[in-house]
Amino acid sequence: MSSLTRFSVLPLSRMTRRLADVASGRAAPDLVIRDVRVLSTYSERILPGREVWVAGGRIAAVKPAGSCRDGSARIHDGKGAILAPGLVDPHIHIESSMVTACAYAEAALLNGTTTIFCDSHEIGNVMDVAGVEAMLEDARAAPLSIFLTVPSTVPATSPQLETAGGDLTAEKIAGLFDRWPEAVALGEKMDFVPVTMGDERSHAILAAALERGRPVSGHVYGREFVAAYAAAGVTDTHEAIDRDIADDLLEAGIWLFLRGGPPTTPWHSLPEAIRTITELGASHKRIAVCTDDRDAEDLLHFGLDWVVREAMRAGMSPEQAWSMGSLHGATRFGQDGEIGGFGGGRRADLVLLDDGHKPVSTWYGGELVVEDRRITPVLDQALSARWRYPEAAYHTVRLPAAVRLTPDLPAGPVTAHAIRTVLPGILLGHVTVELEPAQDWQAHFDRHGLCFVTVVERHGKSAGNVAHGLLSGFTLKAGAVASSVGHDSHNIIIAGTNEADMQVALQAVAAAQGGVCVVRDGRVTAMVPLPIAGLLSDKRVTEVAEEVKALKAEWEKAGCSIPYMGFNLIPLSVIPEIRITDKGLVLVPEMEIVPLFEPAAAAAA
Repeated sequence: MSSLTRFSVLPLSRMTRRLADVASGRAAPDLVIRDVRVLSTYSERILPGREVWVAGGRIAAVKPAGSCRDGSARIHDGKGAILAPGLVDPHIHIESSMVTACAYAEAALLNGTTTIFCDSHEIGNVMDVAGVEAMLEDARAAPLSIFLTVPSTVPATSPQLETAGGDLTAEKIAGLFDRWPEAVALGEKMDFVPVTMGDERSHAILAAALERGRPVSGHVYGREFVAAYAAAGVTDTHEAIDRDIADDLLEAGIWLFLRGGPPTTPWHSLPEAIRTITELGASHKRIAVCTDDRDAEDLLHFGLDWVVREAMRAGMSPEQAWSMGSLHGATRFGQDGEIGGFGGGRRADLVLLDDGHKPVSTWYGGELVVEDRRITPVLDQALSARWRYPEAAYHTVRLPAAVRLTPDLPAGPVTAHAIRTVLPGILLGHVTVELEPAQDWQAHFDRHGLCFVTVVERHGKSAGNVAHGLLSGFTLKAGAVASSVGHDSHNIIIAGTNEADMQVALQAVAAAQGGVCVVRDGRVTAMVPLPIAGLLSDKRVTEVAEEVKALKAEWEKAGCSIPYMGFNLIPLSVIPEIRITDKGLVLVPEMEIVPLFEPAAAAAA
């Protein structure tokens, strides 16, 4: 593995004398980035006519342009462009990108992101502590600064409601904090209803972080939950979906991470939530921006730099928006002495921008890793030697020999509990549909706009649990779609119009040991194989991006009304109103299982 990791930059404690010598002019810098306009995140100003001196991978000083006259320093001519601190993403899930941490680094650095704080709850749900630690090893080898917010809600709900591969107890979470210095916070506490209701397990997990002085990240929907959630020790969230809850959260002392996502996905809440600043006059001092979830294709085109520009379009100045994308995230996690600005001694994680605030070149620890929007040979070498996951990670899809994927056709009139999909796909509606006797399922589909949805337990921890449901408004024309990334327990979710195509989809996912696919007329028309824990590819991000692009095209051709990342959320049994897990249909927030069918007379009564 290349030495291009965050550990290749010496700790500040071992660099103070040299940096002081360089800043004072007694020693030459290693690198001078000359003739730049410095974007100061401390004062939120553009400082023209500057040059930045770098020594040992750290910033020694910012000086007036032309100050360095020592010919031994390497010179990079900025040609009057803007130089900004590397971006800091305070909340992401590497697994959503479908690539490993080493592969993720390529897209991040192209987009000017040099540090991320990731919550690896997806691989934790599949492989327990072993999965989290495997991703930490991957992150250590990556040419990117990666910190962990320890997964806090694995499984997302009780074993009575779903089957997960992992079970991260308070004791296991405490062990991760104690063993891994990269574990700097508790990841998003998704079970906000149990937290606010005083659930013992939930609060034991909170205590494991708070007793160690670690901050707690959150995930909450509904203004009625904010006060109790904040009182439980949660101090950030990325789930503010509108102006009013954003305002409530700020006043409760909770940091806001404004989530920007491609508008076609469920993750673009920034334009609404930022109105707490632009309309209600809130300060942006405790507000950062984040990406949360990106697939491989969107990661390349809609990185954190794009989110920063979205904040500009929503009314923030470029200096404010870039500070929200760098210094503020670093400050939230106590890393502002290391990253997020141009102070002396900070890591030389730097981004040269064009006048549209798009990254052109990126330095990571003083090494030029992206130049003129292309990766350099030193980064290419690091990316070509990715860390390999343990063999067990390639064998996580364990299915029973025979699985029935569609429910029996009701012989008499029944009331069906159906899941109504709504763009962008986070919240789902609960609808009841009156089904009269019919010749076949297609008659019901044509009349009511339905299709099948099925969740299959894939961790080998049950007797082959399979739950059947019906989707309303998904508009799948024919065939089937399937994914092993069914949040959050990551069982296999399949939607389809017939048993045969759904079986083809299930077997394709099983054969690849994970993936997302589209099937039509008994043939797989597109697939992204995800052999690592059923979540990650072992390819470069550019290769996976092409596979995802082809998948999206077939997904759209199939007529699916919500994107596949929204489809992956259908089993996420902590968000209202109704979900489906391997145990059945779950009403939220009641956390109760209801049958697919009830007698029509009983439902009417």
